[in-house]
Amino acid sequence: MANVEIYTKAFCPYCTRALRLLAEKGVEPTEYDITMGGPKRGEMIQRAGGRTTVPQVFIGDRHIGGSDDLAALEAAGKLDALLAA
Repeated sequence: MANVEIYTKAFCPYCTRALRLLAEKGVEPTEYDITMGGPKRGEMIQRAGGRTTVPQVFIGDRHIGGSDDLAALEAAGKLDALLAA
């Protein structure tokens, strides 16, 4: 299974939705809570090509994007293949 990382903030419904979808797939991502900012926030912005919204999801070295992007991959039937890589 691929390494999955997700940057989140507290009380973020989109973060909850993305985490729920990953859990349904049996994935336990490495979660970085950037609610209070800090160096992980800067890391996320750099890795996500300047995006500052959460969640930001990474599967392996690939930047997936946010919750909607993750859901779109699932709807297209492409998420399982990425997770299995």
